[in-house]
Amino acid sequence: MNFKKMSEKLGLEEDEYLELVELFIETSKSDLKNLQSAINNKNIEMIAGIAHSLKGAAMNLGLDYFLELAKSIEKTASDGELEETAKAAEIFQERLDNSGDF
Repeated sequence: MNFKKMSEKLGLEEDEYLELVELFIETSKSDLKNLQSAINNKNIEMIAGIAHSLKGAAMNLGLDYFLELAKSIEKTASDGELEETAKAAEIFQERLDNSGDF
């Protein structure tokens, strides 16, 4: 990912954009813990809320890969496919854990 290009697109300095991406990573890790709990409890409403939050943050930062994963989490949960929801959440988590690979 070209952070310089993305920061320019959003009208930010590159260091400001990187700070926001770091915040996204940390917040998302916390959100994913809550998401796992919601999946375990089959709380579709909570899953949808967390997925919506993840979607918005990813979209605002131009993180399309995470945006698509968040959409998948939201869609599979609304369709009652919690196994697929859990798989998408796991992929999201793995990608965050390897955030140096952006």
